[in-house]
Amino acid sequence: MIILKPTIAFFLLLLLARILGKKQMSQMTFFNYVTGITIGSLAANIITFNDKTIWDEVVGLIWWCLLTALLSIITLKFTKLRVIIDGQPTILIKNGRFQEDALSKSKISIEDLTMMLREQNIFSIKEVDYAILEPNGKLSVLKVQDQLNVIRKDLDIPTSKPKYFPEEIIIDGKIVYNNLTAYGLNVQWLENQLRQQKIKRASDVFYAELQDDGTLYTLLRNKKA
Repeated sequence: MIILKPTIAFFLLLLLARILGKKQMSQMTFFNYVTGITIGSLAANIITFNDKTIWDEVVGLIWWCLLTALLSIITLKFTKLRVIIDGQPTILIKNGRFQEDALSKSKISIEDLTMMLREQNIFSIKEVDYAILEPNGKLSVLKVQDQLNVIRKDLDIPTSKPKYFPEEIIIDGKIVYNNLTAYGLNVQWLENQLRQQKIKRASDVFYAELQDDGTLYTLLRNKKA
């Protein structure tokens, strides 16, 4: 039984994986993630349970996978059900502006979003036209057209190291003092930058970012009707 149980579990998982198809990995939504964990747990039960028979666990595993496959077929035909189970894309940045309600509903902070952008080699919010959170948790980004031009290397233009690294200075109306002091800046510098843009208070700013040339890029709070 020590050899038989793992062998049965191995080939059973191999067969069921072929039946379920590639969607489990290629489009890993939260439901697919939970389903995958459950399948692994049921397979582990086949190996670890000390009962004389393992067929109860085998039948349970097969039935779970059949339910998963059946649900996948049903959701292909019924769009509304697919949206309920898998969710739908959420626009987090639109026309270069944060969508505050969408961020709140998605439970994603500004820090989380900027980290996801950096993973795609985007270090400034100024480069982003649209950012869409897909149902599988990945971020799709459409850059501003100005950022899609040829690079300096293509035109043989000399390059120099930027003075600053794009960094958050204000997040949701609150000043990030650590980032200010890290670049040798202070609140007076920030107030001067805001005053030049005719912004009275930092609390009026939803997001402000230090640019590589030392300027401040700001986004005010979305005005609700």
